[in-house]
Amino acid sequence: MLELDFRSRQPIYEQLVDKFKQLIISNVLKPDEQLPPVRVLAGQLTVNPNTIQKAYRELEHRGYIYSVPGKGNFVMPAIPEKQSIRLENLKHQLVSIILEMHFLGMKEDDIIPIIKGALSKEKGGANSD
Repeated sequence: MLELDFRSRQPIYEQLVDKFKQLIISNVLKPDEQLPPVRVLAGQLTVNPNTIQKAYRELEHRGYIYSVPGKGNFVMPAIPEKQSIRLENLKHQLVSIILEMHFLGMKEDDIIPIIKGALSKEKGGANSD
């Protein structure tokens, strides 16, 4: 499920954050689903439990998970009203990326299918890569 690159320059906890974020965004991990306990995941990945805890804290800070004392960590349901600042930042990033793609020569007719393809994947569509 989670593969880490121990030779990467990217810290292990950041790799974990990215992997969990991708699993949550792609709906592999469902809202309110419990994440593996810190010690169990640390044992499976052969990393220090503090590294897992740091990744979980970062995911919680970013609003992807929440913790319940004594119970564990769970995937945060998407609540757009609570994510308005994050959504606004992502919107600006998306506009910037689209403008850069256009600047580099990509036509609107090539950009729109990429966006539609990403949305169809989110709804369970086929992978067109």
